[in-house]
Amino acid sequence: MARAVSPQLESGLSTQAGATRWDVVVVGAGVAGGLAALDCARRGLRVLLVEKRSFPRWKVCGCCFNNQAQAVLAAVGQQELIADRGGLPLHRLRLGLNGVEATVGLPGGQVLSRERFDQALAEAAAAAGASVRFQTSAAIEASERGWRTVRLTPSNGRAASRVQARVVLIAAGLVHHVVPDQEGCQPWVAPRSRVGAGCVLRARTAGYEPGTIHMAIGSGGYVGLVRREDGELNLAAALDRSAVAEAGGAAGAVRAVLHQAGFAALQGIDSARWQLTPPLTRRNGRLAGDRFLVLGDAAGYVEPFTGEGMAWALTAGAAAAPFVLEGLQHWSPDLERRWQQRMRRSLIRRQRMCRSLAWLLRRPAPTSAVFALVRRWPHIPERIVSGLNRVSLPPMGPTSCP
Repeated sequence: MARAVSPQLESGLSTQAGATRWDVVVVGAGVAGGLAALDCARRGLRVLLVEKRSFPRWKVCGCCFNNQAQAVLAAVGQQELIADRGGLPLHRLRLGLNGVEATVGLPGGQVLSRERFDQALAEAAAAAGASVRFQTSAAIEASERGWRTVRLTPSNGRAASRVQARVVLIAAGLVHHVVPDQEGCQPWVAPRSRVGAGCVLRARTAGYEPGTIHMAIGSGGYVGLVRREDGELNLAAALDRSAVAEAGGAAGAVRAVLHQAGFAALQGIDSARWQLTPPLTRRNGRLAGDRFLVLGDAAGYVEPFTGEGMAWALTAGAAAAPFVLEGLQHWSPDLERRWQQRMRRSLIRRQRMCRSLAWLLRRPAPTSAVFALVRRWPHIPERIVSGLNRVSLPPMGPTSCP
């Protein structure tokens, strides 16, 4: 079971909770926002972290952490966070296509449910001095004399309030309405983008042992499954929208992919609580504006593999604090330009391989040919996995507030 929310997090109060001016307001307490809030708070900044949902909460995600993700956590002093919350090691990647299987080594990976991980990150940010408010939506408004106004709207029906921030970090997920439309942050969405679908299965289906990412590949998409620390089976899929419609829902589309791959049928799949995401593959043309920076999934996304999605978000979160520190002293168009470049360099290049794999998996003949090579020469996929696991930390900058 996930840990209960601490009183500080549940109430959204801290010693700074009555403040109306902050160094930085972080919108979104997921992976990127939680890490950015933690890093800014540990550098002595006044941080308000705002999240529209309550914690703990599950979301569509593979909940796997590769070497890059773990290295970023270590860089901000959280190297034990996953283990302390019960995370389990991952050793293998099991692939299935057309009834044929291949297994690839997966060194150094870990798995931890998003319920536990995101809550742990928010608690760490609060322990570092951040104020955290759940069930609160945020939208940025006017900019005036070095401050950006942020409207905060509680979900309990109470009246909205306003605070001011020197910098706003927007990590509000794939779809958000934090930035006014006239500031040009609407994303471009790939016309054939797949949607994410997921659930947690409590039934003990045989054939899905722990320590392994099970990846089934079919004509309508692919399905990833992994045993969590509580023994439940986490399912996260990327599916063609047409496949979901033709199968009468996500459960039917996933069942078809598993059958094509030769994987065991899943118990409880029809009665599970499914979540669907908006189209996954998207790109935001503008990642910065007047006193705000966009990061995490809000900055752009492609279909991920073997924990890369978590690594992208954590890497973006770790890159933010040096830009925040600079922006507190002097905000400039050059800072905005350099943030955009930083995101392009540190994330979009890492997404390139996943984009190529997603392109390949849409084409049956090339996919079958590559899969045959994988079975014959296992070092080929191992090199690909090694490339996805390559560690590249963003510059972390100074460690104290100037």
